[in-house]
Amino acid sequence: MLSTQIVGVISLILRRVFGPKRDEVRGEWRKLHNEELSDLYSLPNFVRVVIPRIMRWAGHVARMGEARRVYRVLVGKPEEKRPMGRPRRRWEDNIKMYLQEVGGACGDWMELAQDRDRWRALVSTVMNLRVPKMRGIS
Repeated sequence: MLSTQIVGVISLILRRVFGPKRDEVRGEWRKLHNEELSDLYSLPNFVRVVIPRIMRWAGHVARMGEARRVYRVLVGKPEEKRPMGRPRRRWEDNIKMYLQEVGGACGDWMELAQDRDRWRALVSTVMNLRVPKMRGIS
């Protein structure tokens, strides 16, 4: 998933910035652990910040209407021939995946997004969801 890759890059950058730490017991230099990085630099969790924004944007676009280009990009399927291997994820697939993680109605998220209040409540649920620790800053 893209979010784990971004969190990994952020951890890598922070390890470069803060440098190694001297182990008190052994007296050897070692890399900082993820928990130590999060203690030194209080960065909000990437998943808690970005995923609710993506969902808010998707709800906004879902209410736009079919005539808009942005709507067609969100729900459209590519017409050209795709390369071999696993099919690439579309924006709509990501939204469905986020809804499954929350336990929300994955059926027709477009209808759910038409009701602003229900969609806003769902996005706030995603925002307040406790995100499991990943390989990186949590």
